[in-house]
Amino acid sequence: MTDKRVAIITGAASGLGLEMARQLASSHQLYLIDLDLPRLEQYCGEISANSRYFACDLASSQAIEQLIQDINALTPDIALLINNAGITHRSLAKITKQQVIEKVMRVDYFAPVQLTQGLLPLLIDAQTKVVNISSMAGWMPVIARAGYCAAKSALHQYFETFRAEMTPQGVKVLMVYPSFVDTPIEQNALSGSGGSTRHARSTVGKMRSSHWTVAQIVKAINRGDERLFPDKFTYFSSLLYRLWPSLYIRMMSKRFASEFEEH
Repeated sequence: MTDKRVAIITGAASGLGLEMARQLASSHQLYLIDLDLPRLEQYCGEISANSRYFACDLASSQAIEQLIQDINALTPDIALLINNAGITHRSLAKITKQQVIEKVMRVDYFAPVQLTQGLLPLLIDAQTKVVNISSMAGWMPVIARAGYCAAKSALHQYFETFRAEMTPQGVKVLMVYPSFVDTPIEQNALSGSGGSTRHARSTVGKMRSSHWTVAQIVKAINRGDERLFPDKFTYFSSLLYRLWPSLYIRMMSKRFASEFEEH
């Protein structure tokens, strides 16, 4: 047993989720969620003896409903709900099958919304901060990631509105907009047919480590920030897109030229 407040982290078996578990373990009791329970227990077991593990396929609304019931039954004092889990694809829109778009949308948008809504009474009681790992792709188009951009745009709009509605009730929201981070989300990107993408990804700006990115997120949580743009280069790219979209599109098309190949 512990008197520490709870931090719920989805996608905790790797990447940003695993690193957040490491950096929050000393200050929070961890509720760690991932589809891969053995990997979750293997990598997170050494982090904290007070962790609880939940296996959940966030592409399934039924599985999320069961997860919500299991967490509600524990009546935890939730300090942080970190909606981190996500998937992406790297494929041109014209060759990306509908089921790929739907899966990306389910994991990256519908799952955070469903989990947050299902835990909302607990979140209000605990005055929780909801942390959503979005992406700069939610602010500007990125070639070969139309479905991912759409999901992150929806996440952005929903939780910006959610914040405005819930602030009077004490529920806060931090939206995080990283760019290119060295995590398995890109290594496991879907192809247009739903398999694994094998071609190298195109990037702009500096590739950031999970450790560096999570350190910025934890600082933003402690400061009480509402939005975090860890990579200033891509933040200014998003401003360029709004101020001079035709120039942004030309520059992106040149930088991401290899993505026009039908992999």
